[in-house]
Amino acid sequence: MGIGEYFLKIAISVDQLGNVLMQHLLNALWVKRGGYKFGNRDETISSALGRNRKLESLTLFGTTIDKILDVIDSNHSLNSIDYYIEPSDTIIDKLAWIQLKDNKMLCVRSKQKVKFYLPGGKREIGETDAQALSREIKEELSVDLLPNSINFAGIFEAQADGKNPGVLVRMTCYSADYVGELQPAAEIEEMAWLGYHQKDKTSGVCQLIFDFLKEKEQLF
Repeated sequence: MGIGEYFLKIAISVDQLGNVLMQHLLNALWVKRGGYKFGNRDETISSALGRNRKLESLTLFGTTIDKILDVIDSNHSLNSIDYYIEPSDTIIDKLAWIQLKDNKMLCVRSKQKVKFYLPGGKREIGETDAQALSREIKEELSVDLLPNSINFAGIFEAQADGKNPGVLVRMTCYSADYVGELQPAAEIEEMAWLGYHQKDKTSGVCQLIFDFLKEKEQLF
């Protein structure tokens, strides 16, 4: 390990410690009610600041601090968001499958739910992302993903629907080919191919994915 990397690790550790020790002060001064809370011991102050910037939940004081950091390092807080911290009371971690056809994206709706979301679910202990996603898709839509075709697409976060303000859902997305006939199963009541103009039928995090794919010209 080089001396630069050594000091970087020390700086990150100090930042994480500050996120815990100063959480009450930071939550009172930097975050509006319903924002993402500081205090996760695995997260830096800058990462939590970036999450609140994306949620537009910073107070005037918090926004000022963020702008000062931007002068020093452009988009510092956004670039500091740690998408790999452990799930917690404020971060719900999920996997999702992106499947496109005829300029539309495959979405599903669970029983007793109104909003559509991308098919997928949570990892079980010891599973890789590919194993967990394949299991969830088999359970929800009765098809088998082709392991060699599974490709990382991106990580997206937004306010979790139906949860208290400040609780985020983190969705790690993959594209993949499949074999079999798509058929709703388990808790899935409905599946639909939705175009970009129908994104308002989906959850908040899914709407971010619709926007992302539109920017990449994969949805119109």
